[in-house]
Amino acid sequence: MGSTEDLDYPQIIVQYSSGFLISKVMFTACELGVFDLLLESGKPLSSDAIAAGLGASTMGMRRLLDACVGLKLLAVEMTQEGALYRNTEISNVYLTKSSPKSQYNIMMYYSNTVYLCWQYLADAVREGRNQYERAFGVSSKDPFGAMYRSDEEMLKFMAGQNSVWSICGRDVLSAFDLSSFTKIYDLGGGGGALARECVSLYPNSTVTIYDLPKVVQVAKEQFVSPEEHQITFHEGDFFNDSIPEAELYILSKILHDWDDDKCKQLLAKVYKACKPGGGVLLVESLLNEDKSGPVETQLYSMNMLVQTEGIERTAAEYSKLLEAASFGVIQVKRTGKPYDAVLGRK
Repeated sequence: MGSTEDLDYPQIIVQYSSGFLISKVMFTACELGVFDLLLESGKPLSSDAIAAGLGASTMGMRRLLDACVGLKLLAVEMTQEGALYRNTEISNVYLTKSSPKSQYNIMMYYSNTVYLCWQYLADAVREGRNQYERAFGVSSKDPFGAMYRSDEEMLKFMAGQNSVWSICGRDVLSAFDLSSFTKIYDLGGGGGALARECVSLYPNSTVTIYDLPKVVQVAKEQFVSPEEHQITFHEGDFFNDSIPEAELYILSKILHDWDDDKCKQLLAKVYKACKPGGGVLLVESLLNEDKSGPVETQLYSMNMLVQTEGIERTAAEYSKLLEAASFGVIQVKRTGKPYDAVLGRK
């Protein structure tokens, strides 16, 4: 479409203005269990059958199903009995709870937490701070206290992060050959999905998840089996407590939560603890050097404003943070997916 046509009818503006409607349709279908029911049925179902199975209105369900067809999340076939709906392949893989690659948990986190915070985006831009106080009535001075404000919220967040690493973890961990590192600490490793990918890729390694005591407790109870002997835990606050010696430290989606001063403080502690010849692996969504994109990362950076004290950065900006902590031989690998890898050596 040329510029004249754009001005005659602003298609892109219309699409952008309804973008949140698309997200909420997908979130709602996940929340109500549409994709799970269709997977379990093993056959296409009518809208009446789906509504009855999920305890929803027939009028509302028919509209939701048709919207999902329009978004290519469902397929429909017309029969003598009427319209019958089934999952598309992508929905079976990513939107059903039972799939190993399920994104259900991160969808629910976005729908019930991120979505509410973004109602106050204009306030975040005006004030330059996160919006937990307005959205949930909790202090904006402690972002993770807000994220972990209840056991339910903490579990939802941890499960959501595990969803992300189920589709992105292998790419960031294989961006560099990490087989020479056998003793690894995953700082802020949460539910352990990245640690599990790491020991799967590098079977001679052990990974210690270093996280807050209440996070470790939930990880042990809900996510990491005692039989997974290559994964261990260390309880603590890595900003305020000591960091044990290791060969490699993984900081996945950690630095983007904080301003430069906090990042330098943490990286200096990591450098001091790191064995000579060891390193640190940063897993982050990298902006282009001129910050012209990718658009997903630009939006993530807006979310950092709304939810944290941090920001998304360029590879050069992360490299400067590593250099300030005395790390050298810095390498950057883009994965082609939302998260990239930056490796610094001691």
